[in-house]
Amino acid sequence: MKKKLSALLAGVLATGALAGCSSDSGGEKPADSAAASPGAAASQKPAEKTKFSISLRTLNFGYVERHANINEDKWVKQLEEKTNVDLEIRLVPHKDYEQKMVQMFATNDLPDVVQANGGVNGKELAGSVKAGVFMPLDDLLKEHGQDLLKKVPKEAWDKVTYKGKIYAIPEWLGNPSRRATWIRMDLLEKTGLPVPKTVDEYLNVLREFKKLGVKHPFMGREDFKYADTFFGAYDVFPYLSQFEKAGDKVQPKFMDTENMTKALQTYKTMFDEGLISQEFATINPTTFKNEIIAGKAGIWSMNANELLQWEQQLKANVPEAKLAIIPSPVGPDGKGGYYLYGASPRAYFINKNAKNAAEIVKFFNWMVSDEAEVFFSDGVKDPKTPEEVDEQRYLSAFLWLVQDTTYNRRILSASEAGKQLIQVYDTILANEGRDGIEFEPRLDSLSKNPDISPNSDTPPPLLVNHMVKMVYGKEPISDWPKVIDEWLSKGGSDVIKEATEKFNNNDGVTLPRR
Repeated sequence: MKKKLSALLAGVLATGALAGCSSDSGGEKPADSAAASPGAAASQKPAEKTKFSISLRTLNFGYVERHANINEDKWVKQLEEKTNVDLEIRLVPHKDYEQKMVQMFATNDLPDVVQANGGVNGKELAGSVKAGVFMPLDDLLKEHGQDLLKKVPKEAWDKVTYKGKIYAIPEWLGNPSRRATWIRMDLLEKTGLPVPKTVDEYLNVLREFKKLGVKHPFMGREDFKYADTFFGAYDVFPYLSQFEKAGDKVQPKFMDTENMTKALQTYKTMFDEGLISQEFATINPTTFKNEIIAGKAGIWSMNANELLQWEQQLKANVPEAKLAIIPSPVGPDGKGGYYLYGASPRAYFINKNAKNAAEIVKFFNWMVSDEAEVFFSDGVKDPKTPEEVDEQRYLSAFLWLVQDTTYNRRILSASEAGKQLIQVYDTILANEGRDGIEFEPRLDSLSKNPDISPNSDTPPPLLVNHMVKMVYGKEPISDWPKVIDEWLSKGGSDVIKEATEKFNNNDGVTLPRR
């Protein structure tokens, strides 16, 4: 990278937030039309606050997970005052998210607003949209969410539309290339090596980092989540959006045995040489970040919009540290990068039994106002300490429920380091990333077989088990064709048949963007 992202100035990066949604079939109407516009809730408030409950995934945000009672948080209170609402936030633990969500639906203990991953067919929704648990929002959005309809792009609305009706309000993503390869540039400078490009050059840098005494030359993590850098180099991500045409069939990319075995061998080399933690398969998100900001890692993957905030926290422990985003390693085809995100990373669904849904829609409509941008972006003045940085990140990336989550332009534009990060998006990230054929809704054959069904960024349980064993040397990598055969025998053949039929009929197919 030509321009290095070095010392962070006083400003802190905080990225996008979650997208809001709303609707109602019988909510009270505002006193006049002005009450339906952004910011009007602050100037023309109804007599009583609108009360509603909402579930929010903790997203591994330290400020959130350490909070004694998020409903008593000062920023939540200020948000309630500005929007004339009374929120009951129900936190869903990040690490147990899917399990807790399924449990919530099984017990029918649903809040008024449910946050979920981007589309209407997410695994964590347990088929609830099809089952009629949530209300369609079209009429309410036309009456009370006109600013949302103007601001949120069509591609994001499409992700939350079922049988022609909108069932949620999505957060949106202007640039689908969100994840990036990070490096301790100060360590690279010590090695005297140039910025690596190929897989072999990356391995050489990792070896030099080990010689410098770096504990984790490459920072691994369980399920290869945020540690899948080299699967991208060989274009074999075993994820939901990663199907490809192979002859007259449409099949998952991990069935490319030649490149999948090369990717696995790369990780095994790293494991055998001590370039990745011997316990990488059990490293959770909290440990992952703590080791990095303690100065114990050399190269890793994370969302680019987190860079300045992580750098400031790292500098509190290692003042000379410098972070940079560099082009991801390229494979045989000269390309690399991470899977491309969908148009809507998260969305909000309204319980069909929710009261005052029209007022809930107005709450989310306010989120796209200028007043909201200032509130969420400028809350913590000149954050410097790790605690202040964490607080601002919470405010602008967790509590702001409707925005383009690519990055917070207002915050980044306030510092030279932030402007450089915007340039990273426009130069590096805009030119890398792996995409594939995707099906919406999720293929029925995948929904019926959880063991062979991937998520957006983690492999199916069956594959993860074998992948880890192969890297640890418990199974030969040359047995990957046997893994494919097992996947086929447990329902994979039906997956390929259904995918091929839907592709040929152009039924719910999204083609690769890159």
